[in-house]
Amino acid sequence: MALRATAALGVCAVLLVTSCSADSLSPAPRSPRPVPGAADLACPGGTLKGEGASSQRTVLEEVIKSYTTACPGTTVEYTSSGSGAGIKAFLGSAVDWAGSDAPLRTEVKDGAVEAEQARRRCNGNEAWNLPMVFGPIAVGYRLDGVTDLTLSSRTVARIFNGEITRWDDPVIAEENPQLTLPNIRIAVFYRADESGTTENFTSYLADAAGDAWPHTPAKAWAATTGEGKEKSAGVAEAVTATPGAISYMEWGAALERDITVAGLDGVELTASTASRAIETAGIGDGQDLRLSLDHTPGTGTYGAVMPTYEVVCSAGGDNPALLRDFLTHFASAEVQASLESLGHAPLPDSLRERVAQTISEIA
Repeated sequence: MALRATAALGVCAVLLVTSCSADSLSPAPRSPRPVPGAADLACPGGTLKGEGASSQRTVLEEVIKSYTTACPGTTVEYTSSGSGAGIKAFLGSAVDWAGSDAPLRTEVKDGAVEAEQARRRCNGNEAWNLPMVFGPIAVGYRLDGVTDLTLSSRTVARIFNGEITRWDDPVIAEENPQLTLPNIRIAVFYRADESGTTENFTSYLADAAGDAWPHTPAKAWAATTGEGKEKSAGVAEAVTATPGAISYMEWGAALERDITVAGLDGVELTASTASRAIETAGIGDGQDLRLSLDHTPGTGTYGAVMPTYEVVCSAGGDNPALLRDFLTHFASAEVQASLESLGHAPLPDSLRERVAQTISEIA
């Protein structure tokens, strides 16, 4: 089961400016505010600046356009430099919020804990991880004449780990008895740069494929098979140009280039099947909305889904009113419903309402 579609996706340069001062380490008091709908924007004005994950670039382009149209004179910008760069910029108070394909780390890495660094950056207040954008990770391929391919998670793992090297391998043929598969080499492409997409894709493989994927999930590609390409555009363009190619990429990148997408474990990639994976995710306590996705095959969900978080100071920013207003617009039912045309799954209502309530408490 594969999906082939075309979408016109724009290029984005977008931001959010709010700096959390470090003058005082006393958490600022806050009280919950009503959650306004998209039609109830306050439009307080000013400038916001953000930086981070390229996976949400096209989404933020559209959200910023709609917000600044509703609130003329407001400046909101976003630089899609990658999740790691965005977190560094946020921790260094260079931007008001970071877009990240993973929540702030609570364990030590390189001698520091990101969540603790963020608390200091936020004037002693907690930083919150708000899951706002869900990008299904597509397994895109180029097999001329083959548009209805489905692969088990174990087979995907074995392809990307170099164990299955030709398209007419008996394992692939058994999973696709309706297809005549060509006797050509599989050309594997992966992200050469450190990527949240890679981390989420390998997390999916580690959970769903079991021992068929022996590598620890990480932003850097761990397997030795294939050829690395820079960023989503690099792997997508390589698949488009190479007969027999396969790679993983954000669904939007596949839609943009009309790349054929494989079904995973018998489930076609659609906004609905991806949303079901979000609905079954575990959610952290309180305002810490980090998610735990269930990648178990056989549940009728498309398991390879990547959440992108907006990492914000819960209090202490330069323009919390604008930050709150912009993110409220972002989390509105109307805006979330529009994301499907960009290759993203809208937030399920229960999660969207919880995210919106948390946004309303930014002080």
